[in-house]
Amino acid sequence: MGVTVKTAKEIEILREGGKRLGEILQKVAAEVKPGVSGKMLNDLAETLMREKGDSPSFLGYSPRGAKRAFPAALCVSVNDEVVHGIPNEKEKILREGDIVALDAGLIHKGLFTDSAMTIGVGKIDEGGQNLIDTTKKALAVGIGAVRAGATTGDIGFAIEKFVTSAGSFGIVRDLAGHGVGYSVHEEPLIPNFGKKGEGTALKAGMVIAIEPMLNEGKAAVKIDGDGYTYRTKDGTRSAHFEHTVVVTEKGAEILTKV
Repeated sequence: MGVTVKTAKEIEILREGGKRLGEILQKVAAEVKPGVSGKMLNDLAETLMREKGDSPSFLGYSPRGAKRAFPAALCVSVNDEVVHGIPNEKEKILREGDIVALDAGLIHKGLFTDSAMTIGVGKIDEGGQNLIDTTKKALAVGIGAVRAGATTGDIGFAIEKFVTSAGSFGIVRDLAGHGVGYSVHEEPLIPNFGKKGEGTALKAGMVIAIEPMLNEGKAAVKIDGDGYTYRTKDGTRSAHFEHTVVVTEKGAEILTKV
């Protein structure tokens, strides 16, 4: 499937699902504290999704080349884990001072939305807070570059320019944002770096997930033996924020914002 444009009716469904997903992530984030396990957070996310008739899009999802399906509804990535941390296989207990990324996808009336946030566990250090704040701002900057007639390169350029000016963070290059709506991942790919005017042209009605991932150290990442969890290669911490947005003539409407 190539790049798709959603209908007005589909966008309304995605709007409903996105709002639900945003609310669920906020409720899960409110439970993040020292001593809480990743499994507890995962179980809460899945319960909240299913109680209103929706389902988790990550649970059972098999990306191309995967040896097995993803076993959880929620990705819980702690400290040097960049994305796709599995919360419910090995005991993962949050500790004071950790930073944790929560990433979830929701299927509502057959359509998919995707969102993520990174938060501190208890009291965190200044460096961790700066990493979180910068990544969150990078997402806002990327969304600000969205409009019909712009390109995916414009989004990546805006994010890269902001991050470079904000400090010596590594922008993860092996992972990127993507189209979403009919499935977990669709075209186009949306890197968090790029050149103006390059890449795929954006059209009104396209639905995309923008998701900057920043490391305290270098940009390089590696994948764990579990086949899913990406970590920073140098062991430094990472942060991740994501929203699903719909492209409009004048900008972007955030679908997963509460």
